[in-house]
Amino acid sequence: MCIDAEGEAERLESFIREILTRPPRLARISAWQQEELPPKGWLDFKIKTSIAGSEQKVVASPDVALCPDCRREILDPADRHYRYPFTNCTSCGPRFTIIYTLPYDRVRTAMALFPLCSDCAAEYGNPADRRFHAQPVACPSCGPRATLLDNKGQPVAGDWVELAASFLRRGCILAVKGLGGFHLAVDATNNEAVANLRRRKGRPAKPFAVMARDLATVQKYCYVSQEEAGLLLGPAAPIVLLRRRPHTDLAPEVAPGLRSLGVMLPYTPLHLLLLQAGPPLIVMTSANISDLPLIKEEAKALQELAGVADYFLSHNREIVNRCDDSVVAWRLGETHFYRRSRGFVPAALQLDLPDGPDVLAAGSDLKNTFCLLKGREAFLSQHIGDLAPVETQAAWREALERLQVLCDCRPEIIACDLHPGYYSTRLAHELGSNVVGVQHHHAHLASCLAENGVTSPALGLICDGTGYGLDGAVWGGEILLGSYKSFQRLYHLRYVPLPGGDQGARHPWYMAVSYLYHYLGSGAGTTAARELFDRQGPALEIVLQMLNRNFQLVPTSSLGRLFDAVAALCGICLENTYDGQAACALEEAALAAGGAWAGWPPYPFDLTGAEMDPGAMIKAIWQDLQKGVEVPVIAARFHRTLAEMLLQAVLRAASFTGLRGVALSGGVWHNSLLLEEISRELAKRGFTVYRHRLVPPNDGGLSLGQAAVAREIGSG
Repeated sequence: MCIDAEGEAERLESFIREILTRPPRLARISAWQQEELPPKGWLDFKIKTSIAGSEQKVVASPDVALCPDCRREILDPADRHYRYPFTNCTSCGPRFTIIYTLPYDRVRTAMALFPLCSDCAAEYGNPADRRFHAQPVACPSCGPRATLLDNKGQPVAGDWVELAASFLRRGCILAVKGLGGFHLAVDATNNEAVANLRRRKGRPAKPFAVMARDLATVQKYCYVSQEEAGLLLGPAAPIVLLRRRPHTDLAPEVAPGLRSLGVMLPYTPLHLLLLQAGPPLIVMTSANISDLPLIKEEAKALQELAGVADYFLSHNREIVNRCDDSVVAWRLGETHFYRRSRGFVPAALQLDLPDGPDVLAAGSDLKNTFCLLKGREAFLSQHIGDLAPVETQAAWREALERLQVLCDCRPEIIACDLHPGYYSTRLAHELGSNVVGVQHHHAHLASCLAENGVTSPALGLICDGTGYGLDGAVWGGEILLGSYKSFQRLYHLRYVPLPGGDQGARHPWYMAVSYLYHYLGSGAGTTAARELFDRQGPALEIVLQMLNRNFQLVPTSSLGRLFDAVAALCGICLENTYDGQAACALEEAALAAGGAWAGWPPYPFDLTGAEMDPGAMIKAIWQDLQKGVEVPVIAARFHRTLAEMLLQAVLRAASFTGLRGVALSGGVWHNSLLLEEISRELAKRGFTVYRHRLVPPNDGGLSLGQAAVAREIGSG
């Protein structure tokens, strides 16, 4: 932005000081400079017309949650914006989700179809008004309109707010067109209604997020720290994972078996009106079928959700860019991302990287995001999801085309995962010939280094579920030494066979059988497996035959699969109906015993050569199960053992490398028990611990690391 200002020296100095010290609510000043020029005789204030294609850098903004001023107007019967569901100003409202291209002017957004009325035009053109040059500005006279439809697409006559609220109170399922797509909403205190939503959507156990009327409502159901309240009330308004209070009227089916709850506040006027009139706490979950993309078109919603939703709350403003809700938590004094999307995308990450050619990184196949690296700025896409469905691949291409335009990026290098069967790998090769393959866990390490501004080599404690290894095995429990340019694997979890490939990841008991067979021996392991999993019937015998004949087995060092195995041994999760379900169940069990550090001793383990060997632990767990030791105690000791094993391996790696910086990356670091213990113990021993705070440690942040590595390798 360029500002020409004229006036007396003292007033100009005051003007500059005011901008730098008290910028507008959404302003972010990354750098500034001033230059004295001859006076031009300015007598008034003007914003010049944007020039398309100009060289001046323009950045698209993320969507911004409803501000206090607009909220006040919406609830004021005397205001012309009273109960208007698309009220906004320069401090709030849609941005990324309605933009076609830059410069950001109304004619290049979904608001182009809604000419301003005289009142809105007056506010838009008045420099003293807070709606001055607010591109999505609208009112009941000139802006978009909400409509309530039945599940056949027919309008429902009456006040949409009161009717929609009454439907929710009656236990109906409502499909709601929001900012970046449709949600499915239901009263979060009505267990029958929530269970009905689970049946219709085919989502048996994965927790639902909820939207609360206000902060007081959140505090009724959850413990909320000052920092967590800041996240809830901030401009991004993400879903925040909070610890639930016991003995509330929250429906058990909302988050079965979990002590945490994902909560957000109304971030649009439409949501605010719905929550004010309806139940104070409603499930608000993404409206999609299975792993398909978030639905953003009314016609598609009516077609695909007719058997799920009873009614549809829609509107006639187009969603240009679909964008799912972001999910965060407050961990160790920092924001911890589970999903970075609405409210944060497409804001750039400022990196301390050498300049170089533009890079596109395709990301992973699960929790996919892609990354455009331009200069020292990284633009991560919104959450795309699972790339297996062709519809999601089409959504990936559409999102890429849009984001390239918005950040004016022309990639010369394309990065992708080394896995030859990944959909993201194929997509990358379809786009160009200068493709750089990046090993999955090297990308995790580089992602953490990049966001922490680390340019020198460091140790990486990289723990996740699946990553294609250089030897063709499935990696996932690794200690690496590396930088952007290269890496070495210093330690890894000892290999065990993974029966059934992807089926083994979906059914944790497969890995439990493998660990028993591997460490107890074929005879005792088979007997133990039949004792624990006899209800699996013929499937168990097939897995045992695969192990006995060494048929269709892939070796794995995945820590995620070890979590699966122990969760199945303990009988608390035999099927992963969502990613990480077994690990979540095991962490919950450990918390029930007071956590891993409540005086529980670790199980035995071994560090031999370059391997972390959990065999002694598996034998001890089996013995504890035979003795009738309570599952929470086993889970707590398991966490304690992992922390100790990883810590000792890092200490050994540090002793012969001399490095004192350790990066923690991979989806396992969503586990709060491990994250807190490892961070604390390493810091206590003088290590510098690098954690993710700008992107998720899971595969949602992988593309950032791919981009950093590819630029280093591809332009070297």
